Amino acid sequence: MPNTQKITPCLWFDSQAEEAVKFYTGIFRNSRILNISRYGEAGREIHGKPAGSVMTIAFELDGQDFTALNGGPMFKFNEAISFQVNCETKEEVDYYWEKLSQGGDEKAQQCGWLKDKYGASWQIVPSVLPKIMSDPDPEKSGRAMEAMLRMKKLDIDELMKAYAG
Repeated sequence: MPNTQKITPCLWFDSQAEEAVKFYTGIFRNSRILNISRYGEAGREIHGKPAGSVMTIAFELDGQDFTALNGGPMFKFNEAISFQVNCETKEEVDYYWEKLSQGGDEKAQQCGWLKDKYGASWQIVPSVLPKIMSDPDPEKSGRAMEAMLRMKKLDIDELMKAYAG
């Protein structure tokens, strides 16, 4: 089936695209590798990659299309781009937090944000968070914000307690 998604994020790696894609597709359900393209001899003086090595991988994470590119060490991930994972339950929050944070930078964990072992930033977000943070009652939303700012991994029960007062 052809890709009907209008915008596809492309993740730039030095040479770990295949390893990273296997890591991500092993975490998210409804995920798969769609296509792998490899470098050839053409353009080797520019790309510098050995013929036959992975150039790009088209893949899906929970039905969302992505591309991974082995483009060299020039560009690194930073916090200006992150991926939000919306979670309905504490178990989901715990699952994605544990899996995605494996080998990542623990100092980068704050307010539901984490960095994975490849340097990509993720937000593990309880689906109730936008509702309580945008409550028109500034007391309720303020208490929820204060509670969130003290957390690394977000705790739905604690957020709801703070929100309720």
